[in-house]
Amino acid sequence: MGTEIERKFLLKDDSWRSQVLTRTLYRQAYIHFREQENGVLRVRVAGEKGYLTLKGPVHGCTRSEYEYEIPFDDANALINGFCEGPAVDKYRHIVMNGSDRWEIDEFLGDNRGLLLAELELVSEDSVFEHPVWLGEEVTGKPEYYNSFLARNPYQTWKQTQTKG
Repeated sequence: MGTEIERKFLLKDDSWRSQVLTRTLYRQAYIHFREQENGVLRVRVAGEKGYLTLKGPVHGCTRSEYEYEIPFDDANALINGFCEGPAVDKYRHIVMNGSDRWEIDEFLGDNRGLLLAELELVSEDSVFEHPVWLGEEVTGKPEYYNSFLARNPYQTWKQTQTKG
């Protein structure tokens, strides 16, 4: 079984930008099915590659995950023809901090302004160095899942906070 153990954080500043090794444009959308119970089926285009990923429900910071590369044109066709709601567009930046490989997502479009750092771990209790640019941990908060952002974009959060 494929397993993903991931911690997710907000960022407190832009000092990570000087450490970026690569940057790739991602576009992803979701085919939903009783998400809270079973997880989601994600279709993703990363650069010039396509992927189909089945993600199970989250338990702590662990979930089952199965990812398969599919033809680029098929991925785009699935995003445009089968997925519900708008796609989530973002740049994924790869940053090394010591031996840790951080993925920093800089969201675009209706999620513009949101920056998230993710670190995949070997176990839930893995110890890692907290970079100076790391902010509040949001692991396990559903509002920071990409599948949630597809239906409830970050820009609408800001509008709700302004009105409230």
